[in-house]
Amino acid sequence: MPPSATVFACSSCGHESVKWHGRCPGCGEWDTFVEEARAAPTGATRGGRGSAKALTPVPLGQVQAPRVGRLSTGIGELDRVLGGGVVPGSLVLLGGSPGIGKSTITTSALGNLAAAGHRVLYVSGEESAAQVRLRAERLGAGALAVPIVAETDLEAVIATIEAERPEVCVVDSVQVLHASALSGAPGSVGQVREVAGRLMRVAKGRGVAVILVGHVTKEGALAGPRVLEHLVDCVLSFEGERERTYRTVRALKNRFGSTNEAGVFEMRDEGLVEVEDASARFVAEATRAPGSVVLCAMEGSRPLLVEVQALVAPTELVPPRRMANGVDRNRLALVLAVLARHAGLAVGSADVFVSLAGGVRVDEPAADLAVALAVASASRGVALGCGGKPLAAFGELGLTGELRHSAHPDRRLAEAAKFGLDGVLAPGAALPDLRSALRAGLGDAGSRSARAA
Repeated sequence: MPPSATVFACSSCGHESVKWHGRCPGCGEWDTFVEEARAAPTGATRGGRGSAKALTPVPLGQVQAPRVGRLSTGIGELDRVLGGGVVPGSLVLLGGSPGIGKSTITTSALGNLAAAGHRVLYVSGEESAAQVRLRAERLGAGALAVPIVAETDLEAVIATIEAERPEVCVVDSVQVLHASALSGAPGSVGQVREVAGRLMRVAKGRGVAVILVGHVTKEGALAGPRVLEHLVDCVLSFEGERERTYRTVRALKNRFGSTNEAGVFEMRDEGLVEVEDASARFVAEATRAPGSVVLCAMEGSRPLLVEVQALVAPTELVPPRRMANGVDRNRLALVLAVLARHAGLAVGSADVFVSLAGGVRVDEPAADLAVALAVASASRGVALGCGGKPLAAFGELGLTGELRHSAHPDRRLAEAAKFGLDGVLAPGAALPDLRSALRAGLGDAGSRSARAA
């Protein structure tokens, strides 16, 4: 029986099957299979060896690794996340929700590179050149000097890159480019895979740094097949809320640098502005009211002070609400359980709301102690801190109520001391568990909670 002309592929992981599945056997996602035209076989025939020659392996110690100069984008926070700048011949995937500022930051970067004498190119597939110009007018004269083409045909885009030979090229976005060799619609698994593969070959062959702008799903994950993330050299995630001014760029993958870096930006009328000292703004805006604690967090390799706010309110709802903004909701449930079991602070009949000010998100366990203190402060109605300064804290909570060590405590303490936040509550000999931390932070109210436990 001749093979079918079509194949079903998972839009999440790229798994292929000759028949449709409700649940993908590869990644377990539901309703992700789409029908595509089967790609024509290339190379050797089925079962044949072909004419390929065996390669000679070379020991790693004999491999020549020349130093490649990076291209600075002129945006310090973006260069930090990239590991020092854009690497020639690399493929970077920048993902984020609509309106978060992906086009703004890439246009600004190209404008700075063009002003420094580098050849750049902006490929717009979602907007016309006139629409991009309207957005670039607020970014300054450098952005208006960026050459642009508005095209969705992959062959035309590659021909333009071959002719112009830019050093850095932005493709906005990879989901709208269309390869005529495939019959699928733009954004399908086969199309995205083919577009990314062809652009990767051009980038590596010509030494062009290509930045692919990508879409995200409603869950916040990068849209397209998982093979897209494996194909590129660097994956950047643009996070934040459009209603708030602060944005964060994180490296989820970086073959040329660390994945522990993050850049903080603020959206203003003139575009995205890098925030070099975000801690100063968050500390200055701290309310110093009951339920407010300053968290000494780590964003990559640098410390960041951010305010944690909590509200505990009586409710008649069963079960009561647990809302978390900026911290993991499951982590909040764990902190509330430890508070009830080991500190005698039960909030089972109250709504609990926890939020990180400024739209910042912190995923590290070191936020546990700050969240616990904020909830206890809001529940008791006791303001934390002294001398007009808010209380700062960090530390991970164990299930048995102990405080566990957090990474880089010296950097966190130094950042707090820079803004006059003395007496930071952190794991140590003086604070071995949650009860001692509540006594130190809440005073008499904390002592009553510990005695009740």
